[in-house]
Amino acid sequence: MSNKIHITDVILRDAHQSLIATRMRTEDMLPICEKLDAIGYWSLECWGGATFDACLRFLKEDPWDRLRKLRKALPNTRLQMLLRGQNLLGYRHYSDDVVRHFVQKAADNGMDVFRIFDALNDMRNLRTAIEATKEASKHAQGTICYTTSPVHDVAGFVAMGKELAGMGCDSICIKDMAGLLTPYATAELVKALKDAVDLPLHLHCHATAGQSEMCHLKAIENGCTHCDTAISSFAGGTSHPPTESLVAALRGTDYETGLDLEAIQEIGLYFYSVRKKYHQFESDYTGVDTRVQINQVPGGMISNLANQLREQNALDRMNEVLAEIPDVRKDLGYPPLVTPTSQIVGTQAVLNVLTGKRYQTITNEVKRCLQGGYGKTPAAVNPVLQQQAVGNEEIIESRPADLLKPELDKLRTEVGDLAKCEEDVLTVAMFPDVGRKFLEQREAGTLAPESLEPVSSATTASGAAPTEFNISLHGESYHVKVTGAGHKGEGQRHFYFSVDGVPEEVLIETLDEVVLAGGTEGAVKSSIAGRRPKPSAEGHVTTSMPGNIVDVLVKEGDIVEAGQPILVTEAMKMETEIQAMITGTVTDIYVKKGDAVSPDETLMTITPSV
Repeated sequence: MSNKIHITDVILRDAHQSLIATRMRTEDMLPICEKLDAIGYWSLECWGGATFDACLRFLKEDPWDRLRKLRKALPNTRLQMLLRGQNLLGYRHYSDDVVRHFVQKAADNGMDVFRIFDALNDMRNLRTAIEATKEASKHAQGTICYTTSPVHDVAGFVAMGKELAGMGCDSICIKDMAGLLTPYATAELVKALKDAVDLPLHLHCHATAGQSEMCHLKAIENGCTHCDTAISSFAGGTSHPPTESLVAALRGTDYETGLDLEAIQEIGLYFYSVRKKYHQFESDYTGVDTRVQINQVPGGMISNLANQLREQNALDRMNEVLAEIPDVRKDLGYPPLVTPTSQIVGTQAVLNVLTGKRYQTITNEVKRCLQGGYGKTPAAVNPVLQQQAVGNEEIIESRPADLLKPELDKLRTEVGDLAKCEEDVLTVAMFPDVGRKFLEQREAGTLAPESLEPVSSATTASGAAPTEFNISLHGESYHVKVTGAGHKGEGQRHFYFSVDGVPEEVLIETLDEVVLAGGTEGAVKSSIAGRRPKPSAEGHVTTSMPGNIVDVLVKEGDIVEAGQPILVTEAMKMETEIQAMITGTVTDIYVKKGDAVSPDETLMTITPSV
């Protein structure tokens, strides 16, 4: 029996997702693919996770096209993706026909290995994706999300491993998404799984707490034959242990990888240069952070929390949020903190801290979790909170997807002529608003990725306009920072900027064709409305966090009751219903679907009933 250790490098997915907010573009992957393909990796993780969303939302790339290009550029290496079970790549459960179609299309476009997990470790939510992967004759890797709590232990994880083997998985992955594993806990878990299940074991371990290299070694000594690593220039911190280090550590031992260390080092130098290009997306949390052993928040989520708090001038309250997260997690039945449960718990913790009252505002996703809409939680949820959030609505005991009707045909109809292929339909299925906007911009020829140019704080010698400045308007002062610009179109152009930290998008239409020195266009008019009034009365409706309007549920002239939902907002990809605080008549609405909003604005006015 060979002791050879096989390496999966995550440089094309999880490494840059962890360290530069998933911003690496395909154009920076393709030039090095020939050398990556020659290394002899067991696989390269390159798709799934947050890459699909980031391609559409920020990079303005078709994620399916990325997969096809990588497949062509890496003919000798398995391609691997991360799939969220019944959630696929989105934040809700999809019907079985959508899950099966997505897996088949991913396989058709070049995917070889499907790492399939569920955020609650509810094995029922993995079954359809595993079956679909096997039907496509691809490698189904069942995944155990590792976490610690009063209800999690080795025996429970072994039971999950046996169930995954029974479903027909080709291998099993221990997914330590937050860096919670310690070396001896790793040894115990790997040995127990190896004794119970006759399948190859893979270890996916983030370096956040500074213990991942030790965990790898203990896993290898106890029978793990596959390890995830990242090229050193994108390793460490909230990413993964470095590939080069593991290859060097195992050289000349019974666990030799057989990989060329010098060739990998050359690839590392390439990505060292590439990383500089994305400096504006570097997380503040790139070093060792042992706090994860307590709060269990994956590194990418910590940076998201920091951004949310910074936008509200409340970054100094980060420690309060980190202290609140374990309590929220307990209330929700001790879910592992991985997408989407990390966002669900983290966002609710931020709301609890900033509103000053626990669960004064409850996100729709927390309500869904408490109702059983994501599946069975590892432990019982807080019954008082459940009653507050769900009321007398029925609790879901079955597999949530069993309640969903087939939806693929409906999706095809909704997307209509915008879809040029089945992959386009699935893109909109994953992210309805972002996906549709991407297809519309593609149709109009206006796709433009966010700017990567360094931000200047002063006017240049050439006379170009500054990109960061303060303005005064009607007695109010605002800090404006230009973050990007779209391609020049037929007399109009999209500009992206932030106002007091809130992201805005403006469509500017040219009224004359005079172009001034430095590239400044002449007289322009903007589609953006004036700033919304500041809240000053009980009937002024506001939001608790910066975000975007998902839906406006009422119209001017409507009579609403106190407690009635009137708006739906989205922050950190979590939706929250805003309820009327008083009974009265809606007299003014200052927002529409898609608008960016912040807590210091009045979104709607309700005039109290006499």
